[in-house]
Amino acid sequence: MAQDTSGAESPQQRPGLLKDQVRLVRRKNSDRYEIVPIQDRLSFEKGFFIVIRACQLLAQNNDGIILVGLAGPSGAGKTVFTEKILNFMPSIAVISMDNYNDASRIVDGNFDDPRLTDYDTLLQNVHDLKAGKQVQIPIYDFKSSSRTGYRTLEVPSSRIVIIEGIHALSERMRPLLDLRVSVTGGIHFDLVKRVLRDIQRAGQEPEEIIQQISETVYPMYKAFIEPDLGTAHIKITNKFNPFTGFQSPTYILKSARNVTVDQIKAVITEEHAETMEEVYDIYLLPPGEDPESCQSYLRMRNKDGKYSLMFEEWVTDNPFVISPRITFEVSVRLLGGLMALGYTIATILKRNSHAFSDDRVCVKIDWLEQLNRQYIQVQGKDRLVVKYVGEQLQLEGSYTPRTYIEQIQLEKLVNEVMALPDDLKTKLSIDEDMVSSPKEALSRFSADSVAMRNKHFKR
Repeated sequence: MAQDTSGAESPQQRPGLLKDQVRLVRRKNSDRYEIVPIQDRLSFEKGFFIVIRACQLLAQNNDGIILVGLAGPSGAGKTVFTEKILNFMPSIAVISMDNYNDASRIVDGNFDDPRLTDYDTLLQNVHDLKAGKQVQIPIYDFKSSSRTGYRTLEVPSSRIVIIEGIHALSERMRPLLDLRVSVTGGIHFDLVKRVLRDIQRAGQEPEEIIQQISETVYPMYKAFIEPDLGTAHIKITNKFNPFTGFQSPTYILKSARNVTVDQIKAVITEEHAETMEEVYDIYLLPPGEDPESCQSYLRMRNKDGKYSLMFEEWVTDNPFVISPRITFEVSVRLLGGLMALGYTIATILKRNSHAFSDDRVCVKIDWLEQLNRQYIQVQGKDRLVVKYVGEQLQLEGSYTPRTYIEQIQLEKLVNEVMALPDDLKTKLSIDEDMVSSPKEALSRFSADSVAMRNKHFKR
């Protein structure tokens, strides 16, 4: 076989070039090559080019099938990364380990237990591909939790086969792999992506998904997936923000200027609805984030005794605050599951609003009890309409292009703003006579949640 030795170790390497970061080394007790592990974590784009280069070098220097294992936690972007490689190299083959799920082994709805994988069929398929045979790949349907058929896979002309799945770098797979790749993100965005994926793929309810993540997915990740990811030759961090693709954000103008009810009624249609609202917004800080600079809070809202979970990430285009958002109705018990994932309650903000809504905009007079101040907000999906209504209310020149949590961060009031709704006190069994502050009570609850998670994790 003609070999490209440009990937071999040599003193003339130029480590500044991406392609020269890939170096080959002969595997112990084998005539096959593998790449020297790259110590630095790579971005999604850099990782893509490095993996392509590694696949090319391994195919040039090794005979037979080149097996690539690509693993990472749920929602990290494994499938997107694999599809990107497939678009660039359409002659490769991809095997998803999801299709080797054995529904008869599912216990308590835990789809992340490594024992769920039908390794007998998977390993037989791999050995047959190595022997140059076509194989029958199972087809698994998540909505019915069953194997629905098979598809035929020939040995690809490129000889490169990617095996993708959360357990693709497991102890049973590693001896067969020529290249090991991990893709990880952060808990917060992985959570959002997993929720969106499972709603579409399995038809689950958001609360059910998040509860499942806290009770089974995360403990399984810490016990069985994370240790395997440390064995990867190439480690990729996916910082993709799932909110960047949203096409229908809300445009918000906010001002501290005093506006009367009559002024508001004069600029909206006569068919408007007028309501009074009392809202508690519980801002949950993602693991590892700084409460005074975080831009990715998870928000749980209590309104009229009902709770909703908001995935959002705001941006500012002065004077507008632009907020893409996904909202799900949930129960308050979900709070414990999120805190078991490492989220902490940073702030609980109480807001009383007098709202006026028509089919174009919503205008609110907000009173923030803990901050002892009033704001007016103009919200809507059409930027020009929101701007026009703001002009009619004579708000120009007075806008505050910050969300309420940003204002609290700016004034360094994160730890002071804490108003507990009554039903949350009951749910968390908080006796106000026994604690000095809501913050102390929530810290106790957070510690109890983590202890419960660790107990579950050990079990």
